[in-house]
Amino acid sequence: MSDAEQETAYDPTSLEGVPEAGRARLQQNRQGLFTSDLSVNEFLLIRQAGFDPVGLVVGSSIYHIGIQLAGWKKSQEMTVLSQAMYEARQLAMTRMEEEADQLGADGIVGVRLDIGRYEWGQDMAEFIAIGTAVKHREGVLHRAPNGRPFTSDLSGQDFWTLLRTGHRPVGMVMGSCVYHVARRGMLQSMAQTGRNVELSNFTQALYDARELAMERMQAEAAELQAGGIVGVQLQENSHGWGSHTIEFFAIGTAIIESEDHDGQIEPPTPVLDLAG
Repeated sequence: MSDAEQETAYDPTSLEGVPEAGRARLQQNRQGLFTSDLSVNEFLLIRQAGFDPVGLVVGSSIYHIGIQLAGWKKSQEMTVLSQAMYEARQLAMTRMEEEADQLGADGIVGVRLDIGRYEWGQDMAEFIAIGTAVKHREGVLHRAPNGRPFTSDLSGQDFWTLLRTGHRPVGMVMGSCVYHVARRGMLQSMAQTGRNVELSNFTQALYDARELAMERMQAEAAELQAGGIVGVQLQENSHGWGSHTIEFFAIGTAIIESEDHDGQIEPPTPVLDLAG
């Protein structure tokens, strides 16, 4: 096992790094006082789906992002940066899941993954995972196949709808690729001035980077034995690295079919938008 894998190893009994106030918060949640970032509508739909919120759970990792140099004429993945962005998010997600386990939760809904930048340095960032831990009211098993609480970035409404169609989430899956896009040479730039022409080196670089991120996300879903991924988002951000270095980040919720569903899906209900 690598150092990175050891750092993100999952321990359902772990409270490592959780401050005293955080432990007191979790203890209050265990005694019945739940917290959540669900809207009122989401709270009611989660309840109607058979789940109860048990507490807001958080994971955090302040990470130093290493340095990797690239030649300006070559498009290539910045593997050091890709690894850093992925590992930092995994640390935050793992700690959030461990908090959920402390509450006896089956899963976490409405998960958000944010990156905070501070004035401590351009090469440092805080990776934050936050969501609402939920538990099935009748004790029906809804955990992921690996035994960990399921995670999902679906809203309360989407989570409710998913369950009603005979599917359930098993985990948030993601893929990251930080890519350096080669600059054009002076002669090439001059030759293309004033012309309508595809910048094929830019096109291919961005295409390659997106595909790497998507491929890695799908590989995570395969490890969870998922049947598909819903709510996929493809995000792009330079994170202050400069105009020619960009992260492509793919994220979605991996799902499987529920074992006890009869296969019938209710027809959708038409809704008339009256908001102008």
